[in-house]
Amino acid sequence: MGDPLYLAVDQGGHASRALVFDAAGRAVTLAFAAIGTTRNALGYIEHDAEELLTATRQVIDDAVQNLGGRAPEIAAAGLVTQRSTIVCWDRFSGAALSPAISWQDRRNAAWLAKFAARADWVKAKTGLVLSPHYGASKLRWCLDHLPAVKRAAAGDRLAAGPLSSFLAFRLLAGGPLLVDPANASRTLLYDPQTLDWSKELLELFGIPRSVLPACRPSLDSFGMFTVAGQTIPLTVITGDQSAVPFAWGTPSADSVFVNVGTGAFVQRTVRERLPAASGLLSSVVLHDGHSVTFAHEGTINGAGSALEWLAEREGIDVARMLEALDDTDLSGAHPPLFLNGVSGLGAPFWVSNFESRFLGPGSGFEKFLAVLESIAFLIRVNIDEMRRTPPSISRVVLTGGFGRSARFCQCLSDLVELEVVRAAEQEASARGVACLAAGLPSAWQDADGTVFRPAPNAALLARYVAWLRSLKASLPAH
Repeated sequence: MGDPLYLAVDQGGHASRALVFDAAGRAVTLAFAAIGTTRNALGYIEHDAEELLTATRQVIDDAVQNLGGRAPEIAAAGLVTQRSTIVCWDRFSGAALSPAISWQDRRNAAWLAKFAARADWVKAKTGLVLSPHYGASKLRWCLDHLPAVKRAAAGDRLAAGPLSSFLAFRLLAGGPLLVDPANASRTLLYDPQTLDWSKELLELFGIPRSVLPACRPSLDSFGMFTVAGQTIPLTVITGDQSAVPFAWGTPSADSVFVNVGTGAFVQRTVRERLPAASGLLSSVVLHDGHSVTFAHEGTINGAGSALEWLAEREGIDVARMLEALDDTDLSGAHPPLFLNGVSGLGAPFWVSNFESRFLGPGSGFEKFLAVLESIAFLIRVNIDEMRRTPPSISRVVLTGGFGRSARFCQCLSDLVELEVVRAAEQEASARGVACLAAGLPSAWQDADGTVFRPAPNAALLARYVAWLRSLKASLPAH
C-alpha cells in the first residue's frame, strides 16, 4: 500500500465530478458527467433527481477504475452538493418523488412573502434572509402541489431534504437518513445555535420534522460507498461553497474566498457566530463533532447564469468570448452598465424579482464585458460589507471558471484594491472536501497559484461608482 488517497464527490449544477487527491493534495484523476437542467416558462429550474444519482454513481465508479491498482489506497471520501437544492423521496424504496429543485429556483416566492413580517426574526434565528432560494419554500411547494409527495406524507413514507441527503441515502450501504450542518442550514429550518432543526421554524413554515433527515456533524462516519467490491468510508458531507475555504487547510480570517461558477459566493470564516453585516448571511461551514466554524457570506446569483442569460438574449457565444478575453484588444470597447438581477439580486440587496437591464447601448461583446464587470462590482460590494468586521482583509483567493481569465482576475484586484490569488487548483469544492477527509494536513496548506496585485484604474472605479449609484436608485422603496 502506498500513501493514502482521498475521493471527493462533487455534485454541481452542470455536472457530476469525482476527483481523487493524493497525500500532498494533488489531483491524480478526475471523472466527469454532464447533467441536464430544465427551465420552463414559469421560471422553474430543476434537475431529474434520478439522473443526478446515476451520474454521481457513474463518476465514482469511473474515478475508482481510473486508479487501477491504486484504488485500494483510497482511505476516505467526502461529498459536496449545492446547498439549497432539495429532493423528496420514498424512505422505503428510495425512489425520487420530486425533481431536484435547484437552488436558483424561486417558484414559491409568493407563498414565502406571507412571512415578511417575521423576516428579522428568521434572520436572527438562521443567519439567512427570507428568500425563496432556500429549502423551506421549495419543500412546502412539494407538499402542496405534488400528488406523489402528498401520498407518501399521508402514508408515513416521505423523506425530504437537501440533495446531499438524497444522494447519501441512495449511495451508501444501509440507506442512512441524515444531513450535515452546511446543507441543513440552507433550508431556513435549521438553528445554528442548537445544531438541529428548529421547532419554531418548522411550525412557522409547516414542515413536519418527521420527514427530515437526522442532523449530524460535517465530519462523521456516515457509511460506506461500495465500488467494484471495494468499500470506501464517507467521512465528510458538506455544501459545495462551504468546502471552498478548506481547500488549502485551515482558513485564515484575513482571507476572503471567492468562488465564481453558476453563482458567485464570497466567504470569510469566523470562529464564533458573530452577527454578519445586515446584508450578508452567516452559517455553519464546519462542525467537526467538537467545535464549529461559521462564515459570513455574500451570494451573487448572476455569475455564469448571467452569461447564459446573455447568450440566450443576444444569441452570442459567450463561452468563446470568455476563452478569448485575455487576448482581445479592449481599447475601443465602451461597455454599458449592467444591473445584474439574473436569478434574483442577492447580497447585500436581496430583491428576488429585480429586473436585469443594460444602461446604455452596446455591441454583443460590449454587453458581455458589462456582465463580467457587474459580477466584479457585486463582489466588491460584498467585500466592502465584510470589511466592517475585523480583522482587516489582506487578500482574495479566487476559484471557479472565471479565474481562468487573467483579465478578470486583474480587474477584480484593481476594483477591490487587494491582492488576488488565482488558485492553481480551480476545483476548490472538491479539494476542500478532500482536505477535510484527509484531516486538514499541513502538506495541503495555503493556496499556491498566480498573484494579481492592484494597480490604479480610475476608469474602472468611476464605472463602479456610477453602477452602484444606478443600482441603488433602482431598488424598490422599503
